[in-house]
Amino acid sequence: MPTVAIVSQKGGSGKTTLALHLATCAAYSGRQACIVDTDPQATAAAWGDWRGDFLPEVVTCPPVRIVSTIQRVTRAGAEFVVIDTPPLGDSSAREAVRAADLVLIPARPRAFDLHATEATAELVNFVRKPAFVVLNAVPARATRLIDETTRFVEKLGLKVCPVRFGERAAFHKSSASGEVASEAEPEGKAAGEVDALWKWTRKQLGMPAKG
Repeated sequence: MPTVAIVSQKGGSGKTTLALHLATCAAYSGRQACIVDTDPQATAAAWGDWRGDFLPEVVTCPPVRIVSTIQRVTRAGAEFVVIDTPPLGDSSAREAVRAADLVLIPARPRAFDLHATEATAELVNFVRKPAFVVLNAVPARATRLIDETTRFVEKLGLKVCPVRFGERAAFHKSSASGEVASEAEPEGKAAGEVDALWKWTRKQLGMPAKG
């Protein structure tokens, strides 16, 4: 079961946005996708309620139930799972990383966000899971900032995902209506960035294209 954990100790880093968009891309590609929401605020679950009966499915569970929840949704037909974790949730992050095949760490290229990646880096390096920092809300024409951020991340023993998200209003507008960027603005830059991230993630997991 290809499983991606979205982990960050920093609130507002974009974990839920990343989880919703990746899982929805998987659903559009023909896969039964599921988001496992371990955040007590249940933001992903609320988005699922707004969305209605459309995929991806969103289920909630406490951290200690992550593995059994993945097993349950797999038996129900899930083919791709994304785990959304809360900020400052050490137990959630630990269990999610252990259950995942790939760990994505969203971070804005700012000092507080990058500082928060240090604890996550220690965790994923200890468990020895493939992990990448996904730069989020990157300003336009920020080449120098991206280079500095990449050097910082690599010193932590992590890699930077080659796909990054810019500062896009489409991410926020779409989530508020139970949609994703590609549904709200199909031709927009946000939709293109998400599609590129999905294709990259699929390759990292060795998932063949469907259709």
